[in-house]
Amino acid sequence: MTESSEWLIYRGAGEPHDGIERLPDPPPWRDFSSRDAAGSGDGSEDRRLGAHRHLAELHRPGAEELEMINAALYLRRPLLVTGSPGAGKSTLAHSVAYELGLGTVLRWSIVSRSTLQDGLYHYDAIARLQDVQIAAQGGYGASAGSPGAVEGIGSYIRLGPLGTALLPSDTPRVLLIDELDKSDIDLPNDLLNVLEEGEFAIPELERIADRLPDGEAEVLTADGVKVRVRDGRVRCRAFPFVVLTSNGERDFPAPLMRRCIHLELGRPDHNRLATFVRAHLGDEAARAGDDLITRFLERSRSELLAADQLLNAIYLTDAAAPPSRDRLADLLIQRLDRPR
Repeated sequence: MTESSEWLIYRGAGEPHDGIERLPDPPPWRDFSSRDAAGSGDGSEDRRLGAHRHLAELHRPGAEELEMINAALYLRRPLLVTGSPGAGKSTLAHSVAYELGLGTVLRWSIVSRSTLQDGLYHYDAIARLQDVQIAAQGGYGASAGSPGAVEGIGSYIRLGPLGTALLPSDTPRVLLIDELDKSDIDLPNDLLNVLEEGEFAIPELERIADRLPDGEAEVLTADGVKVRVRDGRVRCRAFPFVVLTSNGERDFPAPLMRRCIHLELGRPDHNRLATFVRAHLGDEAARAGDDLITRFLERSRSELLAADQLLNAIYLTDAAAPPSRDRLADLLIQRLDRPR
């Protein structure tokens, strides 16, 4: 990148041009091209842990962090991770899954409308009704009331991330329940029983279990894989490694806290940020962006900033000359707690 405007793809000139052909490859953490055609891989390891993670031990945890993670593994308890945005809370789940070979991380991103049902499963009753009506009129599929209509109910059920994590398996799945503090007041309490018992029921299947072959129905998982559920209940064998993250915007009820191992992530220091940059962009970028790391740390003492802002700034200002480099970095690293 140069000090001039040569790097601009969109010029705002109002004239069509072929500039999009000059758009370079995306940053490693925004590269989705590694998803394979079958959907069995989503490229999340490179995006979360860094395409250059072999050059740096990303998230080399301190003693307390290691102890809390291992305590959650040993005790089969959820790990509640709190800390400021960009502290590495979400990445922790990917790091554990990668190191222990536990497969793709299941992610449930929480919003204010999220309910326990969203995490467990979704039953598309409307689609099933429509198909039964079409069949009754001589269309495709089994006719209404036929055994096929009962046996095919699993086609309208898809397990959510939490439901998929609780499927019986020999090794635990890793489940990331991201930003739990954004949920409504009921969700943390609603999670208690499922996280304590490691099982849940699907009433739509329970009611007809005696009419299903061997009491089993085939349903779709959050991974897009078909599995068989027996007697309308999902029971884990290996309790999943559950990471609940929170930005500290609210307090959680004592019963939930009692069932979790709590890990508080502090602000990253210079070495950890440099390691973070090195894992995603390589050694040279980490050295070139050392001054931006220092400025980021100084500002973070009084401003709310996120580490991915720093990563964006170092990537986009690579080889740019001051003062345009400093100006662009400041535009990309804006305080998150500024007045609106």
